[in-house]
Amino acid sequence: MPSEVLSQSQIDDYNRDGFIVLENRIPDDIMDGVRAQIEVFVEEARGMTAPNDRIDLEDTHTPESPRVRRIKLPHTLSDVFRNLMLSDWILAPVRDLIGPDLRLHTTKLNMKSAGYGAAVEWHQDWAYYPHTNNDVLAVGVIIDDMGEENGPLMVFPGTHSGPIFDHHANGYFAGAMDMEACGLDIKDAVALEGPAGSISIHHGRIVHGSGLNRSTRDRRMMFIEITAADAYPICGTMTKYSTLEDYDTRMLCGKSTTEPRLANVPVRIPAPLPASAGSIYEIQKQLKARSFDQISRPVK
Repeated sequence: MPSEVLSQSQIDDYNRDGFIVLENRIPDDIMDGVRAQIEVFVEEARGMTAPNDRIDLEDTHTPESPRVRRIKLPHTLSDVFRNLMLSDWILAPVRDLIGPDLRLHTTKLNMKSAGYGAAVEWHQDWAYYPHTNNDVLAVGVIIDDMGEENGPLMVFPGTHSGPIFDHHANGYFAGAMDMEACGLDIKDAVALEGPAGSISIHHGRIVHGSGLNRSTRDRRMMFIEITAADAYPICGTMTKYSTLEDYDTRMLCGKSTTEPRLANVPVRIPAPLPASAGSIYEIQKQLKARSFDQISRPVK
């Protein structure tokens, strides 16, 4: 099948490196709607003293100065996010990479407030939800211009073709890696920078993370995590579904199947979970050998 939007060179880059960035992919009017909807959630956070099932808060949040860390499952909360997720702006390049039959894994909108945005330690998404084959990826919608100073997503090229590293600490799943123990050097990481309206696509097995936002501007990014329809979660994964009918409600396009495609892929099970298991931010607090400064400081 001919590709819809990606060149063969872009497909080759993704297969070799585990990521690509498509600059200026989303039209300005759609991005304006996304930003307006985010402001609605920030206002909802005003007055909140604890996170809820919609909004996760920065450790530096106060009811008077709301700082949202994550909007949970945004596609279920707003048609703006759902329509973007289902659009060809998102799905066409994904179909070019992993085929016409696509299933949603999850969505999240990570917010790094200017001068305060939390870091995400190095990890592989696959460590949280291993599947029966490799066709698992995440699309990142870049909502604000993303550069070196405001905590961009960073990746280790080629690690999607390597092992699944140990993400445990003190006998529990910590959702993050001890980089020294894994033999990875931060100087080999690449920042996925781009103007607002761009998207990144990264493989589920690539090692990635992001530091604090130390700039005077926000860094907000929506992640849409997608699998091929024939990639089924392995027992012990953090992927949850109750019935096949429930699982099929996550189909984004194409056809479902009851025949998982099996590939020779490395797997570690994300278990046992700590008693405080929640968002990635909470799970990663167990990690002792951190790569990023976790102390948020106001911009001067």
